Amino acid sequence: MTPDVVIKLAEQSIYMILIISAPLLLIALGVGLLVSIFQAMTQIQEQTLAFIPKILAVFLSIIIFGPWMLTLLLDFTRDLFQQLPQMIG
Repeated sequence: MTPDVVIKLAEQSIYMILIISAPLLLIALGVGLLVSIFQAMTQIQEQTLAFIPKILAVFLSIIIFGPWMLTLLLDFTRDLFQQLPQMIG
């Protein structure tokens, strides 16, 4: 396995991680921003108020985006195992 192959594999893996985690992170960011705006408008300074909506939003997004995320991950893994003989030698 050459260094170029290792770098290409690492690049593909990092890209896959970013693509899979992006919907969850963006939804958590959006909900956190909305809760922060709500807290600023009502002057509620409760620290734990932001956690429950974010947890629920991420849980719902896992339910919604889960099949898509799993399909991407399985396709990547299947391609990796199919390319393994050419990578090794």
